[in-house]
Amino acid sequence: MRNSISRRGVLQVIGAGIALPASVLALGSIAANRPTPVRWTGACLGAMSQMTLWHKRPSHAKKTIFQLVVEIERLENIFSLYRSDSEISRLNRDGQIQAPSSDLIKVLEQSQIAAQISSGAFDPTVQSLWNAYNLLDNSYPFTKEKLRRTTIDVALSRVDYTAIATRAGSIRLEILGLQVSLNGIAQGYITDRVIEILGNQGFENAVIDLGETRTLGAMPDGSPYTIGLIDPTAPEKIAEDIQLTNAAVSVSGGYGSRFKASNTHHIFNPQTGLSANHMQQVVVIAAKAVDADVLSTAIYVAGEDKARHLLDAYPGSKAILTRNDGSTVRL
Repeated sequence: MRNSISRRGVLQVIGAGIALPASVLALGSIAANRPTPVRWTGACLGAMSQMTLWHKRPSHAKKTIFQLVVEIERLENIFSLYRSDSEISRLNRDGQIQAPSSDLIKVLEQSQIAAQISSGAFDPTVQSLWNAYNLLDNSYPFTKEKLRRTTIDVALSRVDYTAIATRAGSIRLEILGLQVSLNGIAQGYITDRVIEILGNQGFENAVIDLGETRTLGAMPDGSPYTIGLIDPTAPEKIAEDIQLTNAAVSVSGGYGSRFKASNTHHIFNPQTGLSANHMQQVVVIAAKAVDADVLSTAIYVAGEDKARHLLDAYPGSKAILTRNDGSTVRL
């Protein structure tokens, strides 16, 4: 992940007041029968991450947070492109993997379904494009324009979500040089897994931000969580607040990681190999973080005309689109 604001760094959880320097804290005095917030900050798949849990017994919340951190670590060892020994890194390096985890199979299958629904606007095989643009950045400004275009065209020829073959006990990439990235779905999947564990542990109030944000229930006083959406044109400002109860929100925008050789951003159109440029920002609210995660990317790439069709494929989801002229539309 490059420095500067990423497409995921555009949410502030105002109602929970998460941002704290310590890794795990129990806050406030413990009043009888009043849940106490316990908060954790760290990182997940390269994104700054935060969790706040409310429980009448802070010791139980602390114990659960450590359980959650162990689970996040396990899933990072499957999905992280930053770890050379992760399952996805080994799949990309070797072109196949034997005895993959059920988590990897499940997320790849969900990715391919999303790719089919979006007619390829969401594609889990765009990593070769990121690699190509990163390579060009490392040689900038010495690479000739013709060579830059050839490099991108070669990478684009390796983008094809149908070339991921999942068979009994193995996953195989059927195009030489094809590379998988699940950054557009894995954070949502991990977030949903955390919420599932919390529900099983008896928690009723929590807000989880692992690159995607999802809430469990409402605030302990019954009020919704307040989520501040940062203005895509002025990241130091809050454009508006939204209210969440038992829901997830994901944001995609091209104002973050940029490649200096082409002055393009990292959300690629899998059909052209270029950056998607239909709008400034897409905010999606859905029941599950994995759905919001997929939809925000797919709509950002596909454009406003396809947004309604994509939302209909995930019942109950909603979107706030910011057009390039700064106007917004709510679907």
